[in-house]
Amino acid sequence: MLKLRLPAGAARSHSRSFATKYTGRVVHEGDSGRTLSVAVDPPAAAATAAAPRDVRGYAYPRKDLVCRLAHLLRRRTSSSTDSLPPDLLDYFQSLAVTPTPLEVSEALRAACPTPATALAFFRLVASLPGFRHDVSSYNRMINILGRSGDAAGVASLVGEMKTEGVRGTISTINMLIGIYGASPPAELDRCLGLAARWGLVLNCYSYKCLVQAWLRSGDADGAYGAYQKMRSRGFKLDVVGYNMLLDALAKHDQVDKAYKVFQDMKQKHCEPDEYTYTILIRMAGKKGRVDEFLSFFDEMISKGCTPNLIAYNTMLQALAINHMVERTIFLFSKMVEKGCRPNEFTYKVILQVLVATGQLDRLSKVVEISKNHMNKGIYAYMVRTLSRLGHASEAHKLFCNMWSHDQKGDHTACLSMLENLCNAGKTEEALDLLTKIEEYGLNFDSVMYNLVFSALGKARQVSSILALYEKMKKDGPPPDVFTYNILISTFGRMRHVKEALRFFEEMEKSDSKPDVVTYNSLINCLGKNGELDEAHMRFKEMQEKGLAPDVFTYSTLIECFGKSNCVEMASKLFDEMIAEGCYPNIVTYNILLDCLEKCGKTSEAVKLYERLKQQGLTPDNITYSVLERLQSGSRRVVRVQKPSRITGWVVSALR
Repeated sequence: MLKLRLPAGAARSHSRSFATKYTGRVVHEGDSGRTLSVAVDPPAAAATAAAPRDVRGYAYPRKDLVCRLAHLLRRRTSSSTDSLPPDLLDYFQSLAVTPTPLEVSEALRAACPTPATALAFFRLVASLPGFRHDVSSYNRMINILGRSGDAAGVASLVGEMKTEGVRGTISTINMLIGIYGASPPAELDRCLGLAARWGLVLNCYSYKCLVQAWLRSGDADGAYGAYQKMRSRGFKLDVVGYNMLLDALAKHDQVDKAYKVFQDMKQKHCEPDEYTYTILIRMAGKKGRVDEFLSFFDEMISKGCTPNLIAYNTMLQALAINHMVERTIFLFSKMVEKGCRPNEFTYKVILQVLVATGQLDRLSKVVEISKNHMNKGIYAYMVRTLSRLGHASEAHKLFCNMWSHDQKGDHTACLSMLENLCNAGKTEEALDLLTKIEEYGLNFDSVMYNLVFSALGKARQVSSILALYEKMKKDGPPPDVFTYNILISTFGRMRHVKEALRFFEEMEKSDSKPDVVTYNSLINCLGKNGELDEAHMRFKEMQEKGLAPDVFTYSTLIECFGKSNCVEMASKLFDEMIAEGCYPNIVTYNILLDCLEKCGKTSEAVKLYERLKQQGLTPDNITYSVLERLQSGSRRVVRVQKPSRITGWVVSALR
């Protein structure tokens, strides 16, 4: 007996729609009309009553049962483990009825549990008395595992379906095709074999899945073959499917097949969109079929398709590949006129065709056309691109145009332009740019100064280096370790030892402390200018400061001592080098071999060569030259063989 109490003021005609309908009869009504006593049929009686069914004969799922199961699964899904809640089995035991496979499927769909939780629930309901999974619950579980990428779990479920005698539907086949789409072709063949075993006929959606599966596996031929079968059955793809197939065929250079698919697309009354025409234009442009990609672009416009940025860029690239400068600039102007904003790729394509055809003088016209879309980022990109392509003068002109366009300038563009000028040896322009940077709201940094210092050093412009150094100390930024290393190395190469030492001393007083590169530059400067004792003293000094000499340090000192006929000292340094764990390279061996050969120490030279081979180094032309001198100038025979294309170097001493 169920007693209901209605809220005050509620009319009897107002009824609430419950998820599950119960049958019963009114046995008593209160005098006030606010209470009812209803006798509800027991569950057993309800179970024996005819359950409502859909047009296919399947019983509708009981919504209260589905909601309760989904609630329990969702609560467990939000916890840290994938195990099932302990009260789920208790809930099943409290039920007087067994859930149907469709209700299990709906509960899994509503709860969206983790794959492990879903599989545990799937196994649990299979153990209930009188329950047997059918295709609906298997399909749901296959879908969950497939989305998680568990192909092995899906294969296990399919095998279980065969064992249990559960016949799949076309939905099962479609899901399996989607899951195994990126797998080897044998998996797709197995899916088709299952369809044949279950007596299923592929529908239009099945063929779409099959075409996409072949495309995901990278097999354009397989996708085209599936499309041909689909076409023979009278089915057609949608515009997205056609575009995917056309793109794959175009990327695999199967132009004729792509054109055939495009014609089929139009015959099937599937209207091409701008992406369709973009694919065809790109394909025809790469093949040099000028008339065809021009026709595709005109057709796209006539069909009412509005070209987007990708379509314009693709058409510009097709024109540029075929060196059609006039049409490229014309289309670019139309693109800007239509309000389509160019991006970096647009300008890259135009720059490439202008460089390839030697018409960079027309770049100013391109800039003028798109002046409303030019910003410092685009200017910076174009300056960097021109600099990278080796067109310093044009990059500089464009850079000056950027200054007039944007008074704040762009740091990246300035740095790129400065590097370009320095690499081209245009030191005056580089110095001029460096002085103007601050005027345009950009801060100096040591990288900019270091670029100019390196260029001035290569040009041996001593006065300019000293003047810039004083300006740097005065206006900032302060010189860093790279600055001092460049200066010491530069003045060392120019044999200005006093200046190199002065920079070293100033460096020690600054916040930038000498590193291994600094000492290498100073030792090289001192040693090669006759200050051998001072060089060796600096070598000891760097060791005392905890700086480990590298192979360049030892090689420099060995060369300096060797040229001063101090062979014993050179050999001692070589042994010390190996003892300290610094392994000599082929340059170090060549230096010491040359020193020993010139001093007539043939036996020591031969022994040194044996060590070279034991270390696994490959002799070069200098090594070969020294060994030839050893052979001609000593009584000891040294066999030297020219390098062979097959065997390589064969150089050894006869004992």
